Amino acid sequence: MKMRELGIEGAWEITPQQHGDPRGLFMEWYRFDRLAETVGHPLRLAQGNLSVSARGVVRGIHFADVPPGQAKYITCVRGAVLDVVVDLRVGSPTFGRWDSVRLDDVDRRAVYLSEGLGHGFCALTDDATLSYLCSTTYNPTGEHGVHPLDAELGIEWPVGSPRLSAKDADAPTLAQAREAGLLPDYQTCRTYVASLGTDGLSYSDGI
Repeated sequence: MKMRELGIEGAWEITPQQHGDPRGLFMEWYRFDRLAETVGHPLRLAQGNLSVSARGVVRGIHFADVPPGQAKYITCVRGAVLDVVVDLRVGSPTFGRWDSVRLDDVDRRAVYLSEGLGHGFCALTDDATLSYLCSTTYNPTGEHGVHPLDAELGIEWPVGSPRLSAKDADAPTLAQAREAGLLPDYQTCRTYVASLGTDGLSYSDGI
């Protein structure tokens, strides 16, 4: 697999090598050791999620308090989405910027984003199905959102009238979330992520 760092520190695109013949195909969509070598620490797997969305649905932008935050390894197992990573870390050189990757069931790419980054996506097909590997379990009191249509973020969603959940539609703007003290701090995130490489879990421990 090939790892490519996105335009935001802590986010990577992963492109697997697919081996196909008339019977079908095989690939490694996740490698514990390769990811650890790339990001500098192991990914502790605490929860796995599936998300199914109709065409035109936009979900996000979601993030979690750091520590512990929630790192995510995301791939699309059916259909296609535009997957978006947003830098919400106050003090980061790329604060407020976003980057995106098309995830689909053809190229079968994945996206990894580290603790403190915001995540969202737009379903490009009906029944677009995402698989998430997460470093922590869901914590409703520590998880937040920023409005995905916030003009300050300027995310170029590939749909004319995005379909949002009530929760996402009521989410604060980036400026409002920052003023309320909800956003992660860049240095706190960097310190926490650096500590994950020295927590006693070696690459050989696997998953």
